[in-house]
Amino acid sequence: MSGSSKSSWLLENKLAIDKSKYRDGKVPFSAYIVLVNHWCHKIILTISQIAVIIMLCTVFMNVVLRFCFNSGITWAEEIPRLLVTLFTFLACAIGVRDHMHISVTMVYSRFPKGGKMRKFMDVLSDIATLICGIFLLYYGIMYIARLRPGSLPMTGWPTWLQYIPAPIGGFVMTFDSILFLCGILKPEDLLYSEPEVDYQELLKQQAAENAANGGTN
Repeated sequence: MSGSSKSSWLLENKLAIDKSKYRDGKVPFSAYIVLVNHWCHKIILTISQIAVIIMLCTVFMNVVLRFCFNSGITWAEEIPRLLVTLFTFLACAIGVRDHMHISVTMVYSRFPKGGKMRKFMDVLSDIATLICGIFLLYYGIMYIARLRPGSLPMTGWPTWLQYIPAPIGGFVMTFDSILFLCGILKPEDLLYSEPEVDYQELLKQQAAENAANGGTN
């Protein structure tokens, strides 16, 4: 990959700062914090993808060995279990970044877009996520410290390895929530998804256009 193509790839994936957007090339400190956030998510996304691939390959290989060759791999059940735990907590942190977790918006949608009540609920949601992230980070570390002497039965790896994803996910969730609460990250700064369509607003716009056109549509 050449230097220009590498730079364009980094800019397209939001892994580098486009200094042309700033006057005189002066980049604010908040832009560097956002860049660190983007790199953190790029790393955990890559780890999650690798974990899923290894898990699928291991399970598939073990199934083939059992049903075709009447044998198996002793560690083929323990490794996927560790990888599922890793993927689950990292995916939880990824969902927080773009607000992709399941939510009930029945009350939220009744308030006008951009209004004070919606902003208040957004802040309340970020605070709740921050508390969950802190709990995961703190108690994950405490649980790992408690399990340090043990080892897993099949691989012989330390027992605390299976709980490392909890504080990692908690840290990323806490990091994201703080940036949202401080206004450094904006809800429209998406990494994994496209902007969500507000169908109620869309229906209101269509109704307004129909009314303006005399209800011909």
